[in-house]
Amino acid sequence: MTTPPSPPGAERTDGSPVQIGALVPLARPGWVEAGRHLLAGLELAVREVNDTGGIAGKPLELVVRDTAADPRRAEAAVEELARLGVAALAGEYHSVVARAAATRADALGFPFLCSSAVLDALTEQPTDWVARLAPAQSRGWQIYAEFLLSAGHSRIAVAAEPSVYWASGTRVLRDYLAPRGGTVIELDMRALSPSAVCDELVEHRATALLLLVGAPEPAVSIVKSVRRDQRLSEVLIGAPAGQPEFAEWASLLGGDGAAIPFLRYLPERLSPLGARVEATLRERLAEAPSFVAFEGYDTVTVLADVLRSQGTDRARIADSWPRVAVEGTRGRIQFFRTPGISVWQWSRTPIQVVDRDPASPDRFRTLHTT
Repeated sequence: MTTPPSPPGAERTDGSPVQIGALVPLARPGWVEAGRHLLAGLELAVREVNDTGGIAGKPLELVVRDTAADPRRAEAAVEELARLGVAALAGEYHSVVARAAATRADALGFPFLCSSAVLDALTEQPTDWVARLAPAQSRGWQIYAEFLLSAGHSRIAVAAEPSVYWASGTRVLRDYLAPRGGTVIELDMRALSPSAVCDELVEHRATALLLLVGAPEPAVSIVKSVRRDQRLSEVLIGAPAGQPEFAEWASLLGGDGAAIPFLRYLPERLSPLGARVEATLRERLAEAPSFVAFEGYDTVTVLADVLRSQGTDRARIADSWPRVAVEGTRGRIQFFRTPGISVWQWSRTPIQVVDRDPASPDRFRTLHTT
């Protein structure tokens, strides 16, 4: 007699590992360095959960799928992981990819804790199946716009590639700046070379240029062109999406990559837990961990807490989002309903505007904080 398989998400009593599906960009055109940091945080937390007894005595296990920044690939991975019976879904860095994954997870009744993506509309309609650790783009980019105004910049050019994410960011900036006397000038990077961007900045008398483009290219080439144009010596280059966070940026640009403010989701001072995790991640990565690595660690920390209290039933996991209260590396994590946001949202994510110090590009300076 053949025993039928357990339905997806049902409680398992056979001693097999408790599995979490992890979506991570590990191949181009995905932001591979971000994916590597995200996975390092996820894996470290899994190891620590297992070192302290696992989930009700069972080992916790990651089932990793590379999204390569491809929404269709992410959708296929969500469907596969759902069929495999993993308890919940975690991860993803790219907002457009996370939106595709969240939409599919919602349709399948598959709990998804999104680690890093910030796009406000992760799903078209409100859902109980999806929660998020990263701040909504509207919150973070408004803080960035506030920083620009406080630094004396009101004529802002954005060098943008076509993307829902970049378009959403541009809209947030314009909505905040326009009522306060600011102007946003859009430069279409489908039509402009890096040197042509310089000419546009001069023509429009922009005092700041924001890089709403991918990294390393074309972001690195744009930075080099602007830095070498003597007409633009006073122009601020900014990167709200966080391109300068990663070591690759400094290695490719050196001093040219410094003094480029970006959003970073870390507190001014890490808690004892955060400091311990930072030291371990630094050793594992052989470099300073980015905020993305902390997001990965916190994701598993939350899911492990939920799995211990609710088991592996998917509906019970999703029902528990509003009752989460977990100490993460960057503060106490709780999820709330936020106006305009369709998923359960950690509303107190720390947000900083930082840059790399020109005197020492490996060191970061905090310029603005919430």
